[in-house]
Amino acid sequence: MSEVDTDLLVIGAGACGFAGAIAAHDQGISVAIVEKLARPGGNSALSTGSVPGAGSRFQRDAGIEDSPEQLVADLLATAGHHDADGLTRRMAEQSAPLVEWLIDDLGARMELVTAYKHVGHSVPRLHAPRSRRGQDLVDDLLGFVSDRGIPLAVGNPVDRLIVEDGAVKGAIVAGEPIRAAKVLVATNGFAGNREMVARWCPEIAPAEYFGALGSTGEAAAWGEELGAALGNMGAYQGYAAVAYPQGSLLSWTTIEKGGILVSANGKRFGNEDAGYSGFAPNVMGQGEMAYAVYDRRIHEIAALEEEYAELAEMGGVRWADTPEGLADHMAVDGAALAQTVAAYNAAARGAAVDAFGRAKFELAPLAAPYAIVRVKPGLFHTQGGLMVDDDARVLRPDGSVVENLFAGGGAAAGISGRSGAGGYASGNGLLTALALGRLAGLRAAQDLRG
Repeated sequence: MSEVDTDLLVIGAGACGFAGAIAAHDQGISVAIVEKLARPGGNSALSTGSVPGAGSRFQRDAGIEDSPEQLVADLLATAGHHDADGLTRRMAEQSAPLVEWLIDDLGARMELVTAYKHVGHSVPRLHAPRSRRGQDLVDDLLGFVSDRGIPLAVGNPVDRLIVEDGAVKGAIVAGEPIRAAKVLVATNGFAGNREMVARWCPEIAPAEYFGALGSTGEAAAWGEELGAALGNMGAYQGYAAVAYPQGSLLSWTTIEKGGILVSANGKRFGNEDAGYSGFAPNVMGQGEMAYAVYDRRIHEIAALEEEYAELAEMGGVRWADTPEGLADHMAVDGAALAQTVAAYNAAARGAAVDAFGRAKFELAPLAAPYAIVRVKPGLFHTQGGLMVDDDARVLRPDGSVVENLFAGGGAAAGISGRSGAGGYASGNGLLTALALGRLAGLRAAQDLRG
C-alpha cells in the first residue's frame, strides 16, 4: 500500500462534500468520498437548494444592486455577532464566485430568484433550481462527481479519524483504514442526535426532527476528542410550518407574501416577520398544531414551487369564502379567526397598528377565497460545529490549525448566530456547505501541490 490511499478523503456525500471533491479534483489531486448512508444528499437534498450570491453576474443582468458588504450587513442584522464573525465576511465574499462557479463552470441548473427575497435578505440574491428542490442541485453535483470519475462509496460509515501526533492521517471506514493526506469532514450537524440537541439546543429539543437521518453529530464528537474548538453550538434552523400530516414544508412564501399563523383558538401569537426559523419557537408554544391562513393570490405565487404545488394537489390546502368557513375544514375557532383576519387586514391597510408589530404585509390585506393549512414546528439542522479558518481548516481553541483536517456545512460552526433559531437567514446552510467545501478542496490541493 502507498503512503496514502488518496490525497483527499471526503467524509459525507452532501453539497459540502461534493463541492470539496469537485474543487480538489479539478486542481489535480486524487479524491475519494465515503458516505455512511445508502443514499447521498443529506440535508442538502431536503432543502430548497437556495444559495445567496451577493453581487453575482445574474443580479447585475437583472439590474439588482448588491455587494458582499450588503450581505454582511444583512446577516449581522439577522444573527447579531457570534463566534464566527470572520466567517460571515468570508462567506459573503465567496457567495457570488460560488454561484457563478456552480452555474457557469459546472453547469448546475440554477437561476436567480426574483419572485421573493426571503428571510434575512434586503434584495433578491438567492440562486436556486427552478423547482426550488435541493434534490435537483444534489443530482447535478452527483453528476459532476460521476463525470470526473471520483470514487463514491455509500453505505460506508466512518468509525473514527486516524490521528497521529495530533495530525489527522485518514479514517477508519467500515472497519478498514483509509489513509489520506487531507480529510474533509462534511457529515452535517447533530440535529438527529437527541442527546446532543438537549445538551446544546434545549429549547428546541421537544420538537420533531424533520432533517436528514445522517445528522447524528460525528463531527462534534470527533472535534471534542481532538481538542478542536466548537462554536455557535446553541444555534439551529427550525421551521415554523411543516404541513401535517403530509410532512412537507409549507412554503414560507405563503407567510412572507402576507399570510398569518394562528393557533386552534383562531388567534395570532406573534410577529411572523421573524421568519420560518425564528418563528418556530413561537409555534411550539401553541400546542401540537397551528394553522397558516392566506388567500388565492398568495397561493398562486407559492404554486410556482413544486413542493407547494404537490401539497395542494394532495389536499393539504383547504379553501373557504369566509374566515369562519375555514373552521369547517380545520379545528379552528371560526368566529375568533374572522376577528383575527379583520384586525390583521386593518393593520395591513394602515388603519391600525399591528398587535404584534408586523411591518411587512406584502399582498395583504387578505381577501376571499381564503386558504388554510394545518402545520407543526420542526427542527431541521443545527448551526454549530467545528470552528474553521478562511480556508475551512479546523481550529483549536488557541487558533492553531488541526493539521490536515477541514470541515464545512453542518459539521462547521455556522453564521446563524450564537444560539436560538432567530439568526438563520435563507440559504445560510447551503452557502456554508458549498463555499466551505469548495475552499477546503482548493486549499487541500494548494497544500499538496506546493
